[in-house]
Amino acid sequence: MPRPRTHDEALRLKLLDRAGELLSRDGPAALSLRRLAADAGTSTTAVYSLFGGKPELVNAVYLEGFRRFGARLRGVERTGDPVEDFVRLGLAYRTSALADPHLYSIMFTKAVPGFEPAAEATQVARDSLAPLVDTVRAAITAGAFKPVAPEVIAVSAWGIVHGLVSLELAGNLPPDFDVAASYEAALRAHAAGWRA
Repeated sequence: MPRPRTHDEALRLKLLDRAGELLSRDGPAALSLRRLAADAGTSTTAVYSLFGGKPELVNAVYLEGFRRFGARLRGVERTGDPVEDFVRLGLAYRTSALADPHLYSIMFTKAVPGFEPAAEATQVARDSLAPLVDTVRAAITAGAFKPVAPEVIAVSAWGIVHGLVSLELAGNLPPDFDVAASYEAALRAHAAGWRA
């Protein structure tokens, strides 16, 4: 009796997570389809069946990172106060990065030289920040934030959270630094700076 094919969603996610771990920890040279298949307890045929080849696999890792990230930002419960929601989105950014640090480095660095995401992946990446831009726009409309282009506030917030999270993930923060409290304080100070 032939072995049943189990190229399902669970295997796909397992392969994406493992590929992200290999790329973020050991670099692009460590990612071979044979090694990935062995680590995941499957065959290279399964990897090819699910992704095609290595470029498609890297694109899928990138895409999965932004899908998870976007889902976490969209899942932030709205409070009715757009400034508080702005801070909560910043907290969700950190939560997402800490939940999937192996994907975070693929999403926001050139972890694989020469990699250019496919159009769909690029669109998902852009769309993942829509909750932040929409929240900033709501804060401006409500008169809570200064009347500037929403993208200016959103990108500046992104820069702050990305910088702090990157320092945290790289282990570059001072010893005994209260990361969570300092991170939230920085978000609140940033929000206060944009108050109308």
